[in-house]
Amino acid sequence: MASQVLITVSKDEEERARLLRDEKIEMDYRSGLSEAKREGQEEERQKNHNEKLKIVRNALAEGIAPEVIQKVSGLDLNTIMKANA
Repeated sequence: MASQVLITVSKDEEERARLLRDEKIEMDYRSGLSEAKREGQEEERQKNHNEKLKIVRNALAEGIAPEVIQKVSGLDLNTIMKANA
């Protein structure tokens, strides 16, 4: 009887260890997905900002006043003037 209880306890410990391992794998996977998503969002924001600056440079080259570009783009004048440099 004691050996049967010991076998049962050992199986329970093995099952608990397996479940903990599987849970850790799942958490690591989800964490990796979250980090990749954040990186992708940051890259997209940077790409959009760069595109906006390109449009600002083109607008300045066409002679559009920086104040008009500010109203349309939502960028501050300092950023607009730096885009022209």
